[in-house]
Amino acid sequence: MKTFYYLILLILFSSNTVFAQLKKESVPLINNKDLVSVNVAAAEETYLGRKSLKVTDIGKDTEARFVKISNLDFKNGNIEIDISGKPAENSGEGARGFVGIAFRINNDNSKFECIYIRPTNGRADDQIRRNHSVQYISFPDFPWFKLRKDFPEKYESYVDLEPGVWTKIRIEINGDRAKLYVHGNTQPTLLVNDLKLGSDNNGNIGLWIGPETEAHFTNLQVTKSDK
Repeated sequence: MKTFYYLILLILFSSNTVFAQLKKESVPLINNKDLVSVNVAAAEETYLGRKSLKVTDIGKDTEARFVKISNLDFKNGNIEIDISGKPAENSGEGARGFVGIAFRINNDNSKFECIYIRPTNGRADDQIRRNHSVQYISFPDFPWFKLRKDFPEKYESYVDLEPGVWTKIRIEINGDRAKLYVHGNTQPTLLVNDLKLGSDNNGNIGLWIGPETEAHFTNLQVTKSDK
């Protein structure tokens, strides 16, 4: 009987330990002094009825465009957020409203992983464009065009998207693997089984945008799975 009792206590203790490790944290994007704009402009704005952070491209020729959450160190866990992206006013024909999340950003912003969406591709009349609705990149050595050329279809996928509307995404990161979930779906839209920077890196989270983009971010929640 004692053995059974101790076994129950062990199970409860283990469950509570896991729960503690997986505590979800809401990260404010309004009046947060720990947000650092890197090659973007950022401003607080009410968008489609929700308080949000508006992030826009300022024309720098780099993939390192994001608002960095400088006090949030992250390695493994979940990142959940509502995002909206659309081509900026007077943007070119190739603008897609690129918007997503960078993670494991190093101190000088020279390395990071990123998963993002291309909202204007989601309902395009061209099937090939639809197939490129979601993208993984790794900065600086694996930009989208290199991954598409060297590993066609492996780091991109389709999901239904609309530009300028709120889109819920969740990214699960564990070691050198990542999964993207969109619209609250229970099955991932994109699987990345070999994050290019490896499994041992940690760093900050960034609200990422691509060129000629106007984006909004709200309701950021982070769950760390590391001890």
